[in-house]
Amino acid sequence: MPLPKVSEARELSDEKLAEEIIAVKRQLFQLRLQKATRQLEKPHQFRHARHRLSQLLTVEGERQRAASQPTKEEK
Repeated sequence: MPLPKVSEARELSDEKLAEEIIAVKRQLFQLRLQKATRQLEKPHQFRHARHRLSQLLTVEGERQRAASQPTKEEK
């Protein structure tokens, strides 16, 4: 399974982006729980989930920084 592309995350709306972040954090929690109980069958899922979370948080941060920067008219 290939890693997701950051361009896919940039296409999401703000609401969908926030929902996706929560979903990936929940998935990571479930993976940690499975690992602790020795039920984890696919350890590569950790890497994919962490990679996706970092992409989503990066896009969210970019949008927050872009929203907080004053435009040319405001200067």
